[in-house]
Amino acid sequence: PSPSPSPSSTGSGTASTAELEAIREKLDKLYHDAAVATDAYNAAEEKAEKQSAEIVELAREIVKGKERLAKLKDLMGAAARAQYRGGGLPPEVQLWLSENPQDFLDGAGRVLRGQHASKGLLAERERTQQDLEQYAKDASAQWKKLEANRKAKAEAKKQIKKQIAAAEEVESQLEEEERDRLAKLEAEAARKAQTEWLGSGVLDDISGKASEEGKKAVKYATDQIGKPYKWGAEGPGSYDCSGLTSQAWASAGSGIPRTSQEQWKQLDRVDVEGMRPGDLIIYNADASHVAMYIGDGAIVHAPRPGRTVTIAGAGSMPILGVVRPDA
Repeated sequence: PSPSPSPSSTGSGTASTAELEAIREKLDKLYHDAAVATDAYNAAEEKAEKQSAEIVELAREIVKGKERLAKLKDLMGAAARAQYRGGGLPPEVQLWLSENPQDFLDGAGRVLRGQHASKGLLAERERTQQDLEQYAKDASAQWKKLEANRKAKAEAKKQIKKQIAAAEEVESQLEEEERDRLAKLEAEAARKAQTEWLGSGVLDDISGKASEEGKKAVKYATDQIGKPYKWGAEGPGSYDCSGLTSQAWASAGSGIPRTSQEQWKQLDRVDVEGMRPGDLIIYNADASHVAMYIGDGAIVHAPRPGRTVTIAGAGSMPILGVVRPDA
């Protein structure tokens, strides 16, 4: 990346407005990249949790399969011993030597049934062995996926820390007065974007009423106002952007994807003009940020590191689209 403008480059010891604007844009990019890496981290973590659960379930099936195999082995042994005791001589000799032919015929029927049962046991054992082999293959495949996601998670974590550290380094070089001016520039940029969005007349067409589930989700999200942003966090003490929205909807009884990108991919989309409180607004072309619409052109969201859960203008960031969890 190109070096940040130096606050002392004007010769006055403080950064000019143009320099601060360049710094603001640089910080926006660094925190955006951190948000993208956070989404990758959350996605890898979610997949790893699912794969771990599948491995545990496969392990249970393998144990049950081995127990079933042992039981079948005992049954087959018992059947073989019974046949051995009743076998020996050819059937016609047994009939000739028998004092009661009917007893022989009854016994022969039992032997025949026993032979059929033995064949059934053999087939069952074969099926159980095949199941065990498949379980073992599935478990091995899941382990490989789990390891790949662990590596992806570690790489994403490294990228998050790198981007946040770079942003903090830029901010640490500013004087207190420059940080105040930078905050005002950020607020002004958000106000300008919101004014333009409202000026388009979009709010005139937004009249949707929240569903009962939507009301619960909005209440949960707004109750978190003031809590700090923390990447990868899902509450209750801190949140990242999609951690807040996913937990808000979980509290309303609807499980939704963990990341903003998956929320954008999987949830039903609605027009901006048709959105209602509780809907999720996805931001940026890469769906790297998400907020919850709460009505009157406002959102509640967890913005970025160094910030807290807050209310902002729905149009203060570039909108990609709107999704509805309870469609």
